[in-house]
Amino acid sequence: MPNRSLWRMLAVLAVGALTAVFLAPSTAQAAPRESGPVYSYADAVRESVWVDTGLDEDRDGRTDRVAADIVRPSEPARQGRKVPVIMDASPYYSCCGRGNESQLKTYDARGHVVQMPLFYDNYFVPRGYAFVGVDLAGTNRSDGCVDVGGRSDIRSAKAVVDWLGGRARAYTSRTGGTRVEASWTNGATGMIGKSWDATIANGVAATGVPNLRTIVPISGISSWYDYYFAQGAELYDGGPDELAGYVEREGVHCAAVQKQLAEGSPDSGDWTRLWTERDYVKDAGKVRASVFLVHGMQDLNVRTKHVGQWWDALARHGVERKVWLSQTGHVDPFDYRRGAWVDTLHRWFDHELLGYDNGIDREPMADIERHPDQWTTSAVWPPRDTRTTTLYPARGSTPGVGILGPHRATGTETFTDDPSRSETDWAADLTRTTPDKAAFLTPVLTGPLRISGSSRVTVTATPSTASAHLSAVLVDLGPDTVRDYADSGEGITTLAERTCWGESTAGDSACFKATSAKTADVGATVVSRGWADLGHHASLGKGVPLTPGRAYTMTVDLAATDHVVPEGHRLALVVAGTDKDLIEPPATRPTLTLDLSRTTARLPLTGGPAALDRASGAAPAERALTVVGTPRCLAGYGDGCTVTTSPSRTVPGSSTSR
Repeated sequence: MPNRSLWRMLAVLAVGALTAVFLAPSTAQAAPRESGPVYSYADAVRESVWVDTGLDEDRDGRTDRVAADIVRPSEPARQGRKVPVIMDASPYYSCCGRGNESQLKTYDARGHVVQMPLFYDNYFVPRGYAFVGVDLAGTNRSDGCVDVGGRSDIRSAKAVVDWLGGRARAYTSRTGGTRVEASWTNGATGMIGKSWDATIANGVAATGVPNLRTIVPISGISSWYDYYFAQGAELYDGGPDELAGYVEREGVHCAAVQKQLAEGSPDSGDWTRLWTERDYVKDAGKVRASVFLVHGMQDLNVRTKHVGQWWDALARHGVERKVWLSQTGHVDPFDYRRGAWVDTLHRWFDHELLGYDNGIDREPMADIERHPDQWTTSAVWPPRDTRTTTLYPARGSTPGVGILGPHRATGTETFTDDPSRSETDWAADLTRTTPDKAAFLTPVLTGPLRISGSSRVTVTATPSTASAHLSAVLVDLGPDTVRDYADSGEGITTLAERTCWGESTAGDSACFKATSAKTADVGATVVSRGWADLGHHASLGKGVPLTPGRAYTMTVDLAATDHVVPEGHRLALVVAGTDKDLIEPPATRPTLTLDLSRTTARLPLTGGPAALDRASGAAPAERALTVVGTPRCLAGYGDGCTVTTSPSRTVPGSSTSR
């Protein structure tokens, strides 16, 4: 997409020009490579504005205004210089808190923010950035209603980005008529946040708002349907209406919006217009901002399907991007790799918002945690030689314990849904016959095998009842020490001592509790998983009752990952029913018979089929290969290249071959 590349190049030049005008020292010297703490945090300007969204979601007869609390250095404005903005739009500033210590906003008698949660203001304001904390519509001090990723959520944050870019109106109070302009900023804005906050950053970027230069979504949702359902299978016994009620401020009149949320998200798992509105992946082509994605590969809250499908969509549209993948669950990188995170984030914002040529755009695209606190890098993610490789299940000598290999087989395997059993139980019983699963294992590997990206498992199954769920799980069978993502800390332990990042005031400390890795010794590791409702085999739009005794074919999407199965271990595929605590059970308890001749696992293996043959000691099989195309790099993208594609080629930096 040459136009996208041209836009990116011009944007960098424009930011560089603004930097030269507003931030350059009075005497000529070498271009800066890093912003330093040259401004006073104690003397920072603290103010609040209310930005008009143009909506009236709470139906009080006036358009909703959202509160934006601002902390910015005072010196640049006095010197006629303008600063960029780092922004976190959140529903959690008053109800639930941010960060590992659940910090809330606090205010002084004038209503100006005293404590801004997290370290962003403490660290970046002295370095010449403004920080803006936005209360999503319907939360804390904002008007409107929470609509869980819909137009109210997204527009309430986008309106602030528009105001920072000179395209929206803001006022000094929720109800007053005194206008205020963002004259102190050059408009260049970066959004950051974790979980719901990260989701808002994804959604705002997907509107194509022009002055949003970059987003850093940490454990963010890319499509709200995939937060509540997995291909028709219900993930949570609750819907978006309940979540909205949980975070909305007291006294807000949003019953009508909550009713719409409930009616638009039936527990049938059917895709509705509500989900289309909240699907940001379909709008990836509108994204102008660069994207620095961060996710835990064992995040069972915002599951890694979200990062995989978002990454793939951004790759297809040539968006500049970077990724960190940890072994943790739903954890902020500040709490598992603090020093490296602050340094990397600092350089990322310096490059994207100040235009500093510090080389971060030429560094490896991905950082991946292989073992607790042990990280590797990848120049492109997934690596360029990653190829979709098909493995086939076959019956073994023990019932329910088969073989996973490169050759198609015949026969059947049978299991019965048992909602009391989980993927952890299946992994522990891989080599034993149990009635609730069918497991298929490779031989002991004679070399490492790297899975990098998103896998897909196609299952042909005959159910005994009118409803059935499927789980497909990849397991690394062998001893290891991993982060204990199932622990309450999801892979970290919070310590008593504190470390400091930035400057403090009496009301806002820059010092936060340190953490360490919480580890567990295991005999098997779940690498990736996916779930589906077999009644949605034909369409997500409408599930149907199954006909007992009839065979159905369905492809289950597995979550993105990057995992190396080491020499001496085995890779296993488990196909089963309900995955306890991760999906809700179906109405019946079916027995399912797998047709092994029509069941396949397509895995993104680094090195492709040849790597599988080498690692498993198998004779090379004749296969149709998915090969990586020759990249045609666009200016300013480095390793994040687009390629000319055909149906038989993948895209470098895409986690699937779709």
